[in-house]
Formats: sequence, C-alpha cells, structure tokens
Amino acid sequence: MSKAALVVGSVAFDDLDMPSGNFRDVLGGAATYSCIAASLVSEPGTCRLVGVVGADFAEAHLDMLRARGVDTAGVERKAGKTFRWHGRYSQDLASRESIDTQLNVFADFRPKIPDAYRKNAVVLLGNIHPKLQLEVLAQVDRDAQTLVMADTMNFWITGEPRALADVLAKVDLLVINDEEAQQLAGVKSVAQAARAIRKQGPKRLIIKRGEHGALLFDDAGVFFVPGYPLEQVLDPTGAGDTFAGGLAGYLARTRDRSSHAVRKGMFYASALASFCVEGIGAERLLAVKKGDLDERLAAFTAMVDYGGALGFVE
Repeated sequence: MSKAALVVGSVAFDDLDMPSGNFRDVLGGAATYSCIAASLVSEPGTCRLVGVVGADFAEAHLDMLRARGVDTAGVERKAGKTFRWHGRYSQDLASRESIDTQLNVFADFRPKIPDAYRKNAVVLLGNIHPKLQLEVLAQVDRDAQTLVMADTMNFWITGEPRALADVLAKVDLLVINDEEAQQLAGVKSVAQAARAIRKQGPKRLIIKRGEHGALLFDDAGVFFVPGYPLEQVLDPTGAGDTFAGGLAGYLARTRDRSSHAVRKGMFYASALASFCVEGIGAERLLAVKKGDLDERLAAFTAMVDYGGALGFVE
C-alpha cells in the first residue's frame, strides 16, 4: 500500500500587515503549509503537491520544498502571476481582514493529477472550489484503505452548496473551523453541528478552534486535542493548513485509518501548528527539526497526563 499523501490546493504569496510589522512576498498558500507540515512526519518523497504558480514564482521555493522531500512534479507553472493575498491582522491576532486578493493564475486552476500520483494513502483536498475537489477525486485511484480529507470555507458553503454536498458525500474526514461548522449545519451548537455534518457523508469531522485546540467527532465518540500554550504568537496564517497537513502526513506514513491513529495524529498536527504560529509565514515551521517536534510532543504528553488512569469514581 502506498504511503503517499497527495495535497491539492493553493500556492501563493502573502502580504501580511501584522502587529509586529509589515511583511511582503511571504511564501504562503494552503498547500504549501500542508506539504511542509506533512514532510516533517512522513517518509521523504511521499508528500505530493499539486498546484499552480506563475512566472514570478522563484524556482528556489520549489527547490526548498524538494529539499524537504516534497514531490513537486504536480506543480504547474503558467504565464502570469502567482496567487497573492494581502491581509491585515488585529493587534491581538484574533481577527483579520482581507485587503486584497489576486487570484491570477489560480483563477483558471484545473488540477491535473499525474499518473504517478493516482495511488495514495491519503488525499488532502485543500480549500478550493468543490467542483475542483470532485475533479481530483475522479482522477485518483481510491480503495478501502485510501483516506480522503477535505477542507472548505464560508464562501463555498454559501455559494456552492450543491457541489459541496457532493464532496461531503465522498469524504472520509472533513477538517473545518467552528464558524464554518456552524454555518454548514445551520446550528450554533458545535455538537449538534457535528452530528448534522456527519449525516451528510464524512465519517469523521475535526473542528478546529484555533489556540483552543481541535475536536474530533467519529463513531468512537468525541476527542479533544489542546492547542499548545505559547508565550509568543507572531502569525496565525497557515496554522489550520499546517494542522491538516501534519495529520495527513502522519496517517499516510502509518497507513493506519483507525480511531486511535487519528487521535494520535492530531497531537502531531497540533504540535506542528504551534510551531507555525511562532514565526512569520512558514519560517518557523521550516526550521523545525525532529528533536524539536519530539520535545513538543513530550510537552503535550506532560500537559494532558495527570499520572493515572482516567477513572474518576472513588
């Protein structure tokens, strides 16, 4: 069985107005963050990136990804400019506003899955048009061991409900934030939203809650992984995509779809997301070594383990 994780989504440049300063031409995009995270927990060469970039995208960026073991054969280069997003964050980093979005070559993006990419342990459908997510699924070989993960956003929930419903019917694991879950289900209660969304198709649902961690809903029950308490957060951009990519990479490497594996993988995902927010763009994530990850995972263990079995009946 393949140990590959196929990641399809955006590769971009971000212009960030942060409390700590203004940063321009920052390497970004959902697929970029996801692949960097996946590369830290998967076997070299098993993370496969499908996306599109413009003539302004330096080959050095792709070289950096390749040096980390990311297979970039699925990245298409077109005449024109790379997708660019300009955002401004509030002083407490709790909210942000989009100043400018230039889709550029991403506007006509039609994912083309190379023949060598058709068999995968995990397929991660990034936040792209639901019709494109369906096109990806039509191009891959899926068997009982293939895990399909997907992300979406408010724009698609509102604007493409039918296409999104078709995606949900084909997805094993949906990863969205609490606001998106509430909007998709049409209810305020997160637990009620989870139940309603799982009835639409996904066997598992992860609801991301930023610094407050993430909730998993599946047939085994509800599971919570905390966010790691950091002394300093510089940039939340890409944290959710890092979480999804880290989980995809872990599950692809272990080739395990069990509830236990997903729960364990969520700790890897949360640990990687905590590194992401410690720097601007992906700079901190790119500096992470195996020892750093092991140390943070040990800190997570200490944070949730009180030294005994969870039996509260005296």
